[in-house]
Amino acid sequence: MAEPVRCWPTTDPLYIEYHDREWGRPDVDERTLYEKMVLEGFQSGLSWVTILRKRPGFRAAFANFDPEAVADFGDDDVARLMEDAGIVRNRRKIEAAIVNARATVALREDGGLPKLVWSHRPEPGQPRGSMSEMPAQVPESKALAKELKRRGFAFVGPTTMYALMEAVGIVDTHLVDSHRRGSSGVWTQPR
Repeated sequence: MAEPVRCWPTTDPLYIEYHDREWGRPDVDERTLYEKMVLEGFQSGLSWVTILRKRPGFRAAFANFDPEAVADFGDDDVARLMEDAGIVRNRRKIEAAIVNARATVALREDGGLPKLVWSHRPEPGQPRGSMSEMPAQVPESKALAKELKRRGFAFVGPTTMYALMEAVGIVDTHLVDSHRRGSSGVWTQPR
């Protein structure tokens, strides 16, 4: 039996598990969206597999990504996290995770993070045959980044927000030949 086609060439079991079971599946849960937003921000400048390997450490360090708990973090927590080898120790990214938790909690008054993120879903486009054909950002990810910044979020640029859109199934950028293509049920990939 042939090996399934995946969107990234890898033999890393963690990466394979992420691709096959999680990436691109629709997520509308606030905590999950917050977690993925934070992890996408931490990934900036690093490989995604680095973040996946440290994910258990991130979950432990950031109260399992409970926005209310992280919103209460203060200077002592930032200092603690800067010493935590189980995560990526970048002060700006740590502080952004806390700021984003506070903004996530505040956003509940206006429909919540899931509503805002999913309201920026692009129109359907044509599937692509290689990752090199995929855009790094789209007008909707630019608009989402701008709106999130307006609402007090940090480390949420248009490329990072497009990666979030892919991760949570807002767009389906699985390659045409991937065994996961269409599994999100969303079937949208920007033109």
